[in-house]
Amino acid sequence: MGAVRKRRAAAATDEPAAFLGVAQSARGYVWRERLMPEAQNTALAISQQHGLPELLGRVLAARGVGLADVPVFLDPSVKALMPDPASLAGMERVASRIADAIERREPVAIFGDYDVDGACSSALLSRFLSAHETPSRIYIPDRIFEGYGPNIAALETLVKEGAKLIVTVDCGTTSFETMAAAKKLATDVLVIDHHQADEALPDVLGLVNPNRQDDVSGQGHLCAAGVVFLVLVAVMRVLRQRGHYANGAAAPDLLGDLDLVALATVADVVPLTGLNRAYVRKGLAVMKSRENVGLRALFDAAGLNQAPTTYHLGYILGPRINAGGRIGDAALGARLLTTHDEVEAQKIAVLLDKLNKERKAIETQMLEEAFADADRRVTENPDLPIVVVGSETWHKGVVGLVASRLVERFGRPSCVIAWEKQAGSGAQTGTGSLRSVAGVDIGAAVRGAVAAGLLQKGGGHAMAAGLTVARDKIGAVESYFGAELADASSAARARVGLDLDGALVASGVTDGLMDLIERAGPFGQGNAQPRFAFPSVRVKFAKAVGEAHLRCVLEAADGSRLEGVAFRAIGQPLGDLLQNTGGMPIHVAGALKRDTWGGREKIELTIEDAADPRRQD
Repeated sequence: MGAVRKRRAAAATDEPAAFLGVAQSARGYVWRERLMPEAQNTALAISQQHGLPELLGRVLAARGVGLADVPVFLDPSVKALMPDPASLAGMERVASRIADAIERREPVAIFGDYDVDGACSSALLSRFLSAHETPSRIYIPDRIFEGYGPNIAALETLVKEGAKLIVTVDCGTTSFETMAAAKKLATDVLVIDHHQADEALPDVLGLVNPNRQDDVSGQGHLCAAGVVFLVLVAVMRVLRQRGHYANGAAAPDLLGDLDLVALATVADVVPLTGLNRAYVRKGLAVMKSRENVGLRALFDAAGLNQAPTTYHLGYILGPRINAGGRIGDAALGARLLTTHDEVEAQKIAVLLDKLNKERKAIETQMLEEAFADADRRVTENPDLPIVVVGSETWHKGVVGLVASRLVERFGRPSCVIAWEKQAGSGAQTGTGSLRSVAGVDIGAAVRGAVAAGLLQKGGGHAMAAGLTVARDKIGAVESYFGAELADASSAARARVGLDLDGALVASGVTDGLMDLIERAGPFGQGNAQPRFAFPSVRVKFAKAVGEAHLRCVLEAADGSRLEGVAFRAIGQPLGDLLQNTGGMPIHVAGALKRDTWGGREKIELTIEDAADPRRQD
């Protein structure tokens, strides 16, 4: 209640009035109009000067789109938004060495991370090398036994197998010891990464990472696959300069692999701004053609027969590819995305779908325990800057998912640790995953804890990170994180609210409205899906479906109706309100989406929140 009172006090002094007067929703939020008063004129100017409907002008202005930026924002193209690859630090050396390998037909080993970004990055490079008739081998480490990043045993194996060049993708920037040991191997090592970096870099032949501190390209928002794509553009430039394609060799169609870049961009939850918007927009178009054998098989295994959206990438395809790395064979995803064999693709896709179901069951049990522990901690200390929970029975491959759910529930950074005893010593070591909220840089905090000697290893981005920690250091780590994140975490919680792009009525939800909204897409991190309130609707039907979801029919005063679904709402305040309105009208808020399940297209509301108008003061 203290946080609610603080938000109310802030609203009464510094902030505009709550939208529809909702000062405390079912989820404890203040509802706010996303478009700030100072941007009202920009919204109007966008509508007038670009001939756009007022609603679209408001949506764009609320997302910080400037008047001059509107054309590129609405029609993001790779050509218009792509920087000169040479602007990335280290690009010349990396591109030249890969070009050398292609011209010499040298065996290349690709060492990738075990998540979607790692799989897509590995597949992207492998497919490029294959198109140039250059042999390659993808190595994805086992999450459980090898952990994150390159290890010397794996690199030694790759060299013994004949690799003349090793390229790490989506990892390697913080692998100082491994890379130092790799200098003794008779092969070159390149790093293509996007994770946060310290001033010092590992001793390798070449390293491209737009987040290295000496990089001024402005492309730090890219995922690893997005960086790999730029590297491949640079490699093709080098090959053209050397006359490689003048002898009849065909240049590969890089744009045809943008489906992989789009999948990685969405699944890695990087901001959908700048070049990333073009990657995803073009990548979705490529994916629609279903040319990639592996992706086509995965769509079929998941029962998807509609045009892909960012939702499908983030919540259908991504989790299935990740399932291999979390609880199965980490290499399955990369194998699926590189194969041209229909039968093999179908087998892998079915297996990944099965593993994903098993992952869900594990996650459900872990969530129940994690929520109980976290609830206790936050109740005892409502100002807790970060939630840290752990257990000896939890699966290391699922801790990141649980951390994300804790962030959703508690509105603050969360760290989930799986503890295990080390053979021989019996000492406990934890593998942890951290997720954060906007404005709280968890990656910097982890790197600081490593530098302070509190963690065995760790790294990541502002919004997500990983760590390895000794059990006897966890108290000191919690204290360190608490001190480092206190101010930023408190400020983030003070900003907690539900931002709305306006109010609609059910009768106004049409295909034309959806066409208008979708012009501002693709939506995701950094470009929020438009969210609307539906005032004074009655819940005419509410039924539990699936895993604690609630399907509803909402009716407006004029009798028009809108179907909606509230995910994971059963047993939560949102679900309680939707199921117990007593026939009285309530305000409902959420995002609209097209649904073509069962071959019948309809528009439904993803219900994110609701409020009883009678309980507002």
